[in-house]
Amino acid sequence: MNKNLLQIRNLSIGYGNKIVAGNLSAIIPSGELICLLGSNGTGKSTLMRSICGFHPVLNGSVFIDDLEVNQLSEKELSKWIAVVLTDRVIVPNANVQELVGYGRSPYTGMMGRLNAMDKIIVSRAMEQCGIAHKKDSLLSSLSDGERQKAFIAKAIAQDTPLIILDEPTAFLDLPARVEIMQLLRDIANASGKSILMSTHDLDLALQLSDRLWLLQSGGPLTTGSPEDLLLQNAFQSMFQHKGIVFDNKTGLFKVMHTQNSTIPVKGHGFEYVLLRRALSRKGIKVIRANSEDNNWLEVKNESKEPFALFVEGECIQSEASLEVFVNQVLKMQELFKVKRSCCTLSE
Repeated sequence: MNKNLLQIRNLSIGYGNKIVAGNLSAIIPSGELICLLGSNGTGKSTLMRSICGFHPVLNGSVFIDDLEVNQLSEKELSKWIAVVLTDRVIVPNANVQELVGYGRSPYTGMMGRLNAMDKIIVSRAMEQCGIAHKKDSLLSSLSDGERQKAFIAKAIAQDTPLIILDEPTAFLDLPARVEIMQLLRDIANASGKSILMSTHDLDLALQLSDRLWLLQSGGPLTTGSPEDLLLQNAFQSMFQHKGIVFDNKTGLFKVMHTQNSTIPVKGHGFEYVLLRRALSRKGIKVIRANSEDNNWLEVKNESKEPFALFVEGECIQSEASLEVFVNQVLKMQELFKVKRSCCTLSE
């Protein structure tokens, strides 16, 4: 069992006398990647800033290695927790190596000069984050993904047991989001550091995190492994909005489509799933064809033109393109038995 590096106990967070979320309790074991999830406005950023000591807590306590965070000085805390915030930090005329070097500031003298060991730590941090080849590049010249790697390298160079990141993938495209999440996963595995990050990328969090924190409006904080939370149906109430459902089996959201007609279909497999999805988006529910149907659609998985339209038992058209096929089907809907009772189904 990993040692619990950080604990929050009966925490209430907010501003002034206003409590944003209360009765929050959780742990961060050593060497784990933990993702904090929650809708906008639930207090994710406030919680993370409170854990870092940047924001006063209204009630309860935060302990790191049995030391109460609000009793630590800024310099003491900087040796326990490294922070990467969402805010786009501007460091004028600084290159990557200089930025990462700032991570050593808790250990350098007043002049901030790096000794030989500091320089080795900075170099290793850049290598670990895959940004060493950009060490002489100005931060202003980097892509968003490269810039985020530089700030993560700075946090690694700070050499703390805990790294906290507030939505580190917020401004990134999908490939860069995946790369940053995998990088953080590798850091936790290789270094034994604990990483707490907030994110909206639920699918990546389910695949890569050791533990999830689910923050609901007003609290509480539901925690556990992704698999245990799926078994407990913990996501349904958290993400329950009109027209959206969460599928435990796939770990994905499903959109509810209003469907006011049906079409019988024969077939199975991947092509069948894609056809069902395309028709559902057009308001048509796929039902299984039976012997009483004179007109139907059919999916032939091993054919070059797998999508076929049958009228009076004869194939009158087959297509390789699902877009072309669905458009043709829409023009010929009157051939099919249509049910006009409106229903909503997730797809």
